[in-house]
Amino acid sequence: MSRLKITAKELRAIGYPESPVIPVAMNVMEKHFKHHTKEAAFDILKAVLQSPKDYATHETLQPIAEKLLPKEKADGAEISLNNEGVHFNIFGADNIEQGALQQMYSAAKLPVAVAGALMPDAHHGYGLPIGGVLATENAVIPYGVGVDIGCRMCLSIFDIDVKDLTQREAFFTRELGEATLFGSGAMFQHAADHAVMDNALFYEMPLLKSLHGRAWKQLGSSGSGNHFAEFGIVDVPATDATLNVPAGTYVGFLTHSGSRALGANIANHYTKLAMSKRRLPQEAKHLAWLTLNEAEGMEYWLAMNLAGDYASACHHIIHQKIAKQLGRKPITMVENHHNFAWKERYDNKEVIVHRKGATPAGKDVLGIIPGSMTAPGFIVKGKGEEASINSASHGAGRKMSRTQAMANITNNALKEELAKHHVKLLGGGLDEAPFAYKDIEVVMQHQKALVDVVGKFTPKIVKMCGAETNRTRKNNKRDVVEGE
Repeated sequence: MSRLKITAKELRAIGYPESPVIPVAMNVMEKHFKHHTKEAAFDILKAVLQSPKDYATHETLQPIAEKLLPKEKADGAEISLNNEGVHFNIFGADNIEQGALQQMYSAAKLPVAVAGALMPDAHHGYGLPIGGVLATENAVIPYGVGVDIGCRMCLSIFDIDVKDLTQREAFFTRELGEATLFGSGAMFQHAADHAVMDNALFYEMPLLKSLHGRAWKQLGSSGSGNHFAEFGIVDVPATDATLNVPAGTYVGFLTHSGSRALGANIANHYTKLAMSKRRLPQEAKHLAWLTLNEAEGMEYWLAMNLAGDYASACHHIIHQKIAKQLGRKPITMVENHHNFAWKERYDNKEVIVHRKGATPAGKDVLGIIPGSMTAPGFIVKGKGEEASINSASHGAGRKMSRTQAMANITNNALKEELAKHHVKLLGGGLDEAPFAYKDIEVVMQHQKALVDVVGKFTPKIVKMCGAETNRTRKNNKRDVVEGE
């Protein structure tokens, strides 16, 4: 198949203005959509031209949208980065792309930065790199948390014979299908009930009030992208006092998703406010912050925590449905956020620790680090390592962008990999194929000083959003962006 070639004349013919957008559009399309037909490529370009705002945070089309959007005048004064950044430790540097490193170097130069760390699964994102950890003084960075606020893991461990996963595969498959909804705009016709929806902030803050109805209809749903719900085998090699599960083999139910449209709208709203108050150099503009002394900063902090509670409620609703259908209560549940900000102590002072795609790993803190749809995940216990600001990776981390994965991975290759590992996949797309991710075993080797492994989860029946070939059309607004 011939590679896509676009001319400036063709772009002008469909309404694109002159430079600087035309060369940017040519470069983006020929680099990331090189195997698309010209007709398909121009459909995408027309969509961006018609509504650039919808693509302002898109993984590959954002540079085009940015050139098409009118320049907003910032009210605040321009702020320079420090000449030298605060120190940050890098774990697994050999496997971290240059883009993620550059983003972390920029973050370290922020005037509010205190310390940082880069996890071994790190890759390029918006604002902080995914896998980035940044401690700040009295300042919160909306894009240091990410768009999918409170994206988290939740694992229920059941004392069920693992042979049931094979012998009763149809039952487990059906229950996965009925437990939750996938898709960026997925909403239930009949909303679930949970105390989180009665939080007073939904009635006191105008932004949250406007989001309340949709949030309720999405309560218990799972989004798209790399979010999943899956059954698998949990191996606990030895009884650990913190996990408190006897050594043995169990059936596990594992979910990964965040705060849906609620978190995305909060993130985008307060990022715009932060950027209007603090203009930063181009390479750091998404790292604009709000202080907790400002009304906007405290509003974001409260809204962020509510979005985290909402994400947790989504998981609990899904797990309660599964437990009811299994007729069992879980022996235990392990869960953790990995897109969030916390008030913590560092170097004997209070700081705000942003973990964007990073797992809390304080002393004896339990967490889950997943691999991929075929690679194992790990139940871990933090060692409280200050060098990583009490953090660890949040997964294996991508080694291919979604566009690269779609262009380079075949359906046959994915089917063979699933068969090799005896995994049944429901939905899912090539952009989430195992080949798009780093080797989780290598990632875990790079953080042996950060966590102890107390259990292992091997996926067997995996439910994700449908094939991602329609991603550009369906998920323009990046309802799930930084859960990666």
